[in-house]
Parts: sequence; structure tokens; C-alpha cells
Amino acid sequence: MRRAPGLLDGQLAFEQPLGFWTVTAWNDEAAMRAYRNADAHRRAMAKLLGWCDEASVVHWQQDGRELPDMPEALRRMVAEGRLSKVKHPSPEHAAKQLAPARTAPRPGLRLRPSTPRA
Repeated sequence: MRRAPGLLDGQLAFEQPLGFWTVTAWNDEAAMRAYRNADAHRRAMAKLLGWCDEASVVHWQQDGRELPDMPEALRRMVAEGRLSKVKHPSPEHAAKQLAPARTAPRPGLRLRPSTPRA
């Protein structure tokens, strides 16, 4: 991801007990979609089907390059997120409900671009 054209910033985050988040900012939607459709991301997402019992995604546009803080990312996910397909869904996921998070994810590794910003 760090070498993907158009990445402005990114962060991995962790939610107890086993929740994993990726939050990214891109130059534009085309750059985000190009990364999402790239081979490496597609291979990883194919594994998500079997690894996870819940998965969701949310996209939005905002002014500025700054990543949202984790409480804002959580708020957006709950308000606007959509479920991703998984092979072994939790009861909430099977009922097409986003499982309520107990707390905002804890920020982790930053994913700064390794290529010059566009």
C-alpha cells in the first residue's frame, strides 16, 4: 500500500478482542479504486472471506489530507458502513447488522507513502 500511487496517508488500528481496521486517505477516488482493484489487494481480500466473521467498509470524501481520528472513523462506519461478504458470518453479520463496537479502535502502524505525493 505504501507504494500505491495516490496514497496520502494510512493507519492500521486494533479493536479488542480481534478487530482490525485500515484507515486510508487518497488523492482521489480513482487512486483508491486503482489500489483496491490491484492484484495484491484482491489476493488479501480473498483471504478475508475465510479469516473474518465480520467485515465492513465505508468511503467518504473530505477536505484536507488528514486521516480521521479513530472515534470519527468508528462513527462513520456505524452510520454509513456497508457489510462485506464473509464465509462464516457472526449472527450480527448474518442479520446484516454492523456489530456495535465497544470502543474506538486503538491507532497502530502508520502507512506513510513511500513514493512522492502526487
